[in-house]
This record gives sequence, structure tokens and C-alpha cells, in this order.
Amino acid sequence: MKRFYLVLLFLLSLSFFSCNTDFKPKPLNIIPKPAHAWLQPGYFTLAANSRILLGNHDSLRFEAQYLDSILNKYAGLKLKIIPVNGVKEIDNDIILRLTPGMSIGDEGYQLRVNRGTISVLANKPAGVFYGIQSLLQLFPSSFYTRTAEKKDIEVPHCFIKDEPRFSYRGMHLDVSRHFFPPADIKKYIDMLAMYKFNTFHWHLTDDQGWRIEIKKYPKLTKIGAWRDSTLIGRYGKKPVRYDEKRYGGFYTQDEVRDIVRYATQRHITIIPEIEMPGHSSAALAAYPELACTPGPFHVATTWGVFKDIYCPKEKTFRFLENVLTEVMELFPSKYIHIGGDEVPKARWKSSRFCQQLIKKDGLKNEEELQSWFIQRIEKFLNDHGRKLIGWDEILQGGLSPNATVMSWRGIKGGIAAARAGHDAIMTPGGYCYFDHYQADRNFQPLAIGGFTTLKKVYSYEPVPEELNAKEAKHILGAQGNVWTEYIPDFKKVQYMTLPRMAALAEVDWTPANKKNWPDFQRRIQQHFLIYKALGYNYCPGSYHVDISVEDTTASGLKVTLESEIYHPEIRYTLDGNAPTIHSKRYNRPFVVKHGTTIQAAVFVDGKLMEKPSVKKTK
Repeated sequence: MKRFYLVLLFLLSLSFFSCNTDFKPKPLNIIPKPAHAWLQPGYFTLAANSRILLGNHDSLRFEAQYLDSILNKYAGLKLKIIPVNGVKEIDNDIILRLTPGMSIGDEGYQLRVNRGTISVLANKPAGVFYGIQSLLQLFPSSFYTRTAEKKDIEVPHCFIKDEPRFSYRGMHLDVSRHFFPPADIKKYIDMLAMYKFNTFHWHLTDDQGWRIEIKKYPKLTKIGAWRDSTLIGRYGKKPVRYDEKRYGGFYTQDEVRDIVRYATQRHITIIPEIEMPGHSSAALAAYPELACTPGPFHVATTWGVFKDIYCPKEKTFRFLENVLTEVMELFPSKYIHIGGDEVPKARWKSSRFCQQLIKKDGLKNEEELQSWFIQRIEKFLNDHGRKLIGWDEILQGGLSPNATVMSWRGIKGGIAAARAGHDAIMTPGGYCYFDHYQADRNFQPLAIGGFTTLKKVYSYEPVPEELNAKEAKHILGAQGNVWTEYIPDFKKVQYMTLPRMAALAEVDWTPANKKNWPDFQRRIQQHFLIYKALGYNYCPGSYHVDISVEDTTASGLKVTLESEIYHPEIRYTLDGNAPTIHSKRYNRPFVVKHGTTIQAAVFVDGKLMEKPSVKKTK
């Protein structure tokens, strides 16, 4: 059987590289873009008589069932799942097989489609799963609307050899500011799986709510999971208004186990975040004795940073170690995230206990006290076989010996960590914060601020040019962060992450020299159709028009108008008036004289999508 299978693969490979000068392939729409992909003439027809054949029956059982469940849900196909051993004839079937020793790493895969067979080969089950994600993206977008009747599915002949650029490909979700039930968390995990992310950073505690059941400390969820009210509108806006509604929720340990199992099956590791020593108002409301001042404390009803933080006394460390013990029992990830960001030191400065501790341990100041605090927690985690990860503020006062840094305040934290021989994950706010506006705020739902467009996310390069080759190896990858102060429901989570999540997926997965914005711009249009079919909420992108002026002609200045929208309808004026639907439509670069005022805007179905861009030539 093994010999037959190898001969079959050899014959299939010959068919892929046969000469066909008349063939004009349609480009693939896979995101993230594969490292290597070739198209060939023809289509494989997936039908009711197709089967899923397993080369390694037990180890790929979930992957086969996963693929079959999607085919059944959207196309009405229920395929037999059987071992390939003993099959006399392979025809119109899907083969899933582990073939250790392939030069594609633990997460790489080979996907081959020809007239009679679809094969997904990999070293590890994760690679097979990612190959299945690429296969699903080869299906027509209409596949996801096929629920009423059985239909055959045509898949283009192709050969793909693919593996990720980075080992860490992450997305984050804050469930403290706003809570999302387990069903929504699973939908989020499905979105991550579609784009081959392998890490879900779950921000479970903060000032506005404690979201995970801890058996030893029931008041964390009885008190800390609920706030009396929530700020209405933008933070800092006067007059301040609140909705006067009790708000909250938490995940039971059984729910957490179920979500972890769901993610693990999809080859996604969940990293839990338990914030310390700051962002701890919800915990202090439940257990005020952990603070440096007597309280009382309340679960925060607004956003921002709060002065009261954990006091570094033995009672606090016993509490945190007991909490982390239960957390580690629920999450098998090697990393535990402890936050460490935005820690005001006012309470420590005025605390007699803290000042005596600083003197006793020979620390210079409160910054070193924070480092001392983090290092103590790190030792506890290391003693239990786990690694500490924290936001880049954990660099302050000296980095813990084995800690990994998550660089969010730009890239300097990641650079400093890598140069010190520590691993770093890049998540700078200007590129990776998906709570920022992604288009003109006058045409967008309320967001925290910033302006991070789809094109800007796609342009990000995680490895800073300041690092040499040895240091660059410490950059594990990039992560997108979703903070939810202004994201009250899961539909808005989708709107803020899609399609920026897809752009970041390509940053993390695809070789840097294979990235191509115009090609991504084309491919994401097909994914918009998938989003629509799946009922996902998404942002079509920024309608802002970039006006470029070059002094390259003898008769004047060359003007180019561009938008990140694919094939946009741009209309412009040169007379000082704002463009309307009746203004001249942009088709190609044009020439203007010096001193001309150019105004340009995108229109869709006769509607102005953003305020016009304006530039006056010199």
C-alpha cells in the first residue's frame, strides 16, 4: 500500500508540471498568502461519493471530522471517514496524511489538488489543519450559502507548499471591559483558526471586572465580576454620564475547560492574562486587604488607570499564587501573562510597608520594587514549569531572568528585550491595536482613538531593522490587540477585527518578500463575500483618498489619487469646491498647474463615504 501511495503521488506531481501554454490561471484567494503555490488547468469535483481517507487514522481524527462537519453544514455533504490502508482505489477522495520528515516544519503543509484526489500532507496534525484552512479558501465564496441542497464543489487544480514565517501568531481579546459569553469566544476562535493564528491571548481580569472563577476566592466573581454602572460615551467627555445598570459576568471553570479544549483542537493555544500589580480594582473590591490603603474599593465603572494596586506583602503573594495555581490547572499553555503595565506608584510611595521593603531589600526605588514583584511571580511560575510574559513595562527596574516581553508602546521594548537575549512579541499600538479607528471617525462607530487602517496593518514588519541576525531570532511574531472599552458586543468585535485580522495574519505567516498589497487588496474582496455569507460584521476599509503630487512634467505637476478600497470610484475637483457625485471621475494620473487646490473623495452608490481629502500644490 505504501508503494502504491508513493507511485500515486509521483504520477500526480507529473501532471502538475506538464506544459500547457494556453492555460491562464485565476489567482488564488488564500489569506495568508502561501509561501509557494502553483495553479494547473482543471478542477476537482467534490461530491457526495467523495471520502476522507486518513493515512494516520487516530492522530488526524479531529481534522477529518472538522472538515466533514463544515462540508455537511454548508454543502449538505456527509463524507465517509476511513483509513487509507486497505482502500483498493482512490478516486475523487480527500487524503489527510502525516509524513514526518518533510522540510516544512511542525506547522507547514503540502496541499495538492488534481482531477482525482485532494491530498493534505504535513509533519504534524497542526499542519494538516492549516492545509484544510487553505483548502476551504479554495472553495467558491458561494459555498457558505449552500444550506438548502446538496451541490458538488469545484476546487481548482493546484499545488501548495507552505509554512509560517513566525512561530507566534496571536490575537488578543479583552473581556473585562465588556464580557462576551462562551459561544462568542468560540466564534472568535473560529475566526483565528480561519487565518492560521496559533495563539489566543485572553485578557481575563482588569479594573472593570474579574472574569474567571477561582474556587478558593469566590468573592472574585461574586463581587469582582460585577460593576454598578458603565460610562456612557467617550472617556473624558463632560458632563460624565453613566447608564446606572449593573453589568458583568464570568466564566466558570467548566466553561474555561470547554473553551480551552475547543481551541486546542484547532491548534490554538490560549494564554490567560491575570493582571498585576496594577489594573486590580476588581480584585481589591472583593479582597480589600490586598491593597496598601484600607479602601473601600469598587469595581471600576469608567476607563483609565487607577491609583490603588496590589500591595507587595505576603498575603498578596499567597493570594496571587493560589489564583495562578488554579489558572495553571485550567490552561496548559507554557506562558502565563501577568500584565505588568500602567502601574502607578503613588500608593507604594506613601506606604510605610513598601518603603521599608525597598530599604530592606536594597532596592533603589518603586520601579525596582515592581521588578522585584514581577521576579517573585516569575520564580513561582518557573517552579511550576511555566514562563512569564508581560507588557513592556516589565522592563522597568530590570527584566526578570526568563521573561518574554510583549512590546506595545512602540517597538523599543521589543528591541531592548531582544538585545538582552529575551524573546519578544511585537504588538505596537500604531499597527496592532484593533480598537483604533480604521477609517474616518466621522463615518465610523465610536472607538478609543488612533487611526490604524487595513493598509497600515498590512505594511507592518515585526523584525526591527535595528536588530542584527542573532537578535532578530528573539522576535517570535506579532499579535493584534482588541481592547473593549468601546466594544460592547461581539458584532462590533467582528467589525473592529475584520479584515485587519486577515492583514496581520499575512504579516505573521507569509514570507516578507511574498507580501504584496495590491494582491492582498484583491484577495480580501473575496473574503468580504465569505464574511457576508457567514454573517460576520466587517469594515470594508478606509475610504480616505491619498493625493500624491510629483513635479515630473514640463507642463505642470502629475497628480495620482489612491485609496485602500479596491477599484474605488474617486471623484475630484480643481476649483476649490468639495466633490460631488457629479464631479469628474478619476481614471488615471493627471496634470495640474502650480497653486491648484485638489479635493478628492470616494463615492459608493452615489454616497460620499468620507470627507474629501484636500491638497494645494505649491
